[in-house]
Amino acid sequence: MKKGLLLVMGLLLSLVLVACNNDSSAPNEEATQDIKEKVHEYSVGTFEDVTASITSHELIVTDNGKKTSFDLPEDEFFVSIAPFVGTTHECGIHSLTGCQGELVEKDFDVHIQDEEGNVVVDETIASLENGFIDLWLPRDRTYQVKIEYDGKTVESEISTFKGDNTCVTTMQLT
Repeated sequence: MKKGLLLVMGLLLSLVLVACNNDSSAPNEEATQDIKEKVHEYSVGTFEDVTASITSHELIVTDNGKKTSFDLPEDEFFVSIAPFVGTTHECGIHSLTGCQGELVEKDFDVHIQDEEGNVVVDETIASLENGFIDLWLPRDRTYQVKIEYDGKTVESEISTFKGDNTCVTTMQLT
């Protein structure tokens, strides 16, 4: 009887330990996905009385005068690039709901590599309706960016350190 009771208690304890397993990666991954989805929604959506901008460390949303901030992932940096041929604007902090680039819904060949030569992005990416290419890159690095479109090319360096620009409007295709 004692042996059976010990066995049942051991099984129950095992179940409790499994159920209480504090795997912190799942909630962090979920929170990261949620903030990325929120950023994307503001990039592609149309909103009344709502503005959203994104710094190197937070998403700032103002809805009918009420300002709310959301922390960005610790290991990823958001940057939005608007390659252009003739028209651009000065910008440092990207307004997800306000910035407008010249080349809307165009396909760009984007190649990005870090300072060690590791390729981070090498694909064709369509700019959004706002003319920007939104990217999430690893933080605290410097990158060489090459963008090609319609026989024109631009190369530039960007970085993803705290305080760096999230809006890149200086990449003129020639």
